[in-house]
Amino acid sequence: SSPHLVQVRERIRINGQPISKDLFNKYFWLVYNRLEETKDPAHASMPAYFRFLTIMAFHVFLQEKVDLAVVEVGIGGTYDCTNIIRAPVVCGVSSLGIDHTSILGDTMEKIAWQKGGIFKPGVPAFTVAQPERPLEVLRERAQERKCPLYLCPELDDFEEGCQALELGLAGAHQRSNAALALQLARTWLQRRGCQGLRELKEVLPSTELLGRPVPLAPAFRLTDAMIQGLRDTEWLGRTQVLSHGPVTWYLDGAHTTSSIQACVRWFRQAALNQDKPHDGSEVRVLLFNATGDRDTAALLKLLVPCHFDYAVFCPNFTEVSVANNADQQNFNVTLENALTRCLENQRTWTRLLEEKVGQDPWLPSPLRVGGLLQPAPARGSLLLVPPAPRPLNSPALVFPCLAQALRWVAQGRDPHLAAPAASGAHPHPAASSGAVLLREAAAVRVLVTGSLHLVGGALRLLDPALSQ
Repeated sequence: SSPHLVQVRERIRINGQPISKDLFNKYFWLVYNRLEETKDPAHASMPAYFRFLTIMAFHVFLQEKVDLAVVEVGIGGTYDCTNIIRAPVVCGVSSLGIDHTSILGDTMEKIAWQKGGIFKPGVPAFTVAQPERPLEVLRERAQERKCPLYLCPELDDFEEGCQALELGLAGAHQRSNAALALQLARTWLQRRGCQGLRELKEVLPSTELLGRPVPLAPAFRLTDAMIQGLRDTEWLGRTQVLSHGPVTWYLDGAHTTSSIQACVRWFRQAALNQDKPHDGSEVRVLLFNATGDRDTAALLKLLVPCHFDYAVFCPNFTEVSVANNADQQNFNVTLENALTRCLENQRTWTRLLEEKVGQDPWLPSPLRVGGLLQPAPARGSLLLVPPAPRPLNSPALVFPCLAQALRWVAQGRDPHLAAPAASGAHPHPAASSGAVLLREAAAVRVLVTGSLHLVGGALRLLDPALSQ
């Protein structure tokens, strides 16, 4: 799976657990040295990061003799390097969303074409409810590739005659993911000769699928293991809640319009429906960053209805210097580029608030000039200096790294985080903004979203055990 949140070993798991450091080290060098010895001297480059890890994952699974490998594509499907598997047991396409548009295309139809590239001749494939036109594209791709394609029934159909299924992952959108997982598991179990599972009606490759609904796969009676599997499913960084005293962190790596909408529904249910504390105020904070070619203005607009008191923007770097944490280093983005984007997000958020409430005198005027990066000799790091004096109750702040942002939000009230230094750790005026409110609030609810890498960096700081 990709990307990883805290450590690269998360990408290659056996029995649900990331492989050990010793195994990772062993197989990394084995694969690296073999590639080094056999590469074409005329094109003497090694595979890129994701391709290397894909080759390594296949090698690990073969050497460790796993019974079943679940392989998540990286980006798209058709041209993704995971798509070299010629005859998988089964393929699945989950709910489509607009993402990676520079690579996959800027419409749902183009993205559906890319996803359908994983279909294989004679190998059953399943998908969930999709908009009409993208579903037609998947149907056409299945027909081209002589692949029997089925639509998953709703999870409700599996609940007939048994109690409501409990899912370990929160959010209504996880119900379609669970229905897809059940169909994929059933297909593999049938291949293994397990009894008592209803057969699929075979769709012959010659059947004209175009213009007809995709056949609906039958629901089936769930085994106790399936019911338990759905209930016990955990995935770090997805609708995850960390309660650290008065500060509660809500982490969700949503980064598309559809996933942000799902995140907002979850957050409002999980956090905003909670009773207000009797003994004081509640402060709501958004911690946000987005990467790549995503339309951050569209994502931020979806988050406005959550009524955050503060929005905090920072790059995905845990510290200003990431030299000590190679797993989370991104060599494609400079700190200055990342901070420029944070300043743009800050301006966008301020503008969205102004549009929402009109020219409220308490809101700051939008920044019309970019922030300046100035060296701080005493600390040897870059600090953000706003281009104009900011009001002390600024609702939008930018910090140069996650550690500073988290420390400001927590104000010394999260035992996992050190308190911000009292003397000049944040020399710009915005740093004192809201500090009193945050220190005195009975409850601080923080939503961390917009990027899986942001969530991963936050988890590394909030739950140090994950880095062990």
